[in-house]
Amino acid sequence: GFFSSNRQDGTGYDDIYKFKELKKLTCEQLLAGIVTDEKTSAVLSDTKVTLYDQNMKLIKETYTDEKGEYTFDVVECKKAYYVRAEKKDYNTVEEMIVIGKETGKTELPMSLEPTVTPVKVGDDLAKVFKIKIIYFDLDKWNIRPDAALDLAKIVDVMKENPTMKVDVRSHTDSRQTHKYNETLSDKRAKSTMAWMVSQGIDANRLTGKGYGETQLVNKCADNVECSEDEHQENRRSEFIIISL
Repeated sequence: GFFSSNRQDGTGYDDIYKFKELKKLTCEQLLAGIVTDEKTSAVLSDTKVTLYDQNMKLIKETYTDEKGEYTFDVVECKKAYYVRAEKKDYNTVEEMIVIGKETGKTELPMSLEPTVTPVKVGDDLAKVFKIKIIYFDLDKWNIRPDAALDLAKIVDVMKENPTMKVDVRSHTDSRQTHKYNETLSDKRAKSTMAWMVSQGIDANRLTGKGYGETQLVNKCADNVECSEDEHQENRRSEFIIISL
């Protein structure tokens, strides 16, 4: 490349200089934050903080220090990441962060809510712990990256309650035939359970079934015109406690 300068020892007022790039210039940032108790604002040391890329691929894990602070040394500018904070006796939290476009530092403070919520047989874990409904794309049964974040919270609850058993109930919207939807929802239930087993939950603690379109949560039955968002409300999984 080239640049102009009026530095000393030049041959004119503004001279043109040539330079050669020896190392690829990249925009990188420091991602850091502090983890606190949501109710007391006390800092939380020894909290596990995990960094994922936008496809939920694990990048790095670290723990907060005695000041509740964590740091990830190098993240790329203008990219999206997920950050997950988890600590015993606290509800797990995930946040998505988009890094700035210039080299520097991005801060992401996180607060964790103490786990004090009682549960009983028949409860839906997703509702009790205010976990987002696990949605599926149309005609698909794979676990989406955003759904994996919320499924991880279900896994955490089950790990904290090692005798708990859960029934995974999967549902579809009303499009396609009843038979097709029954088969699709069953695949979704099995996919959900397989993901949970892959994260360390014993398969003997899980049961599951697909209910097709038999338990819609809104008006969107056959031949009723609905938006895509309304249909997606019906493509969901529930996590019912059957034993404690």
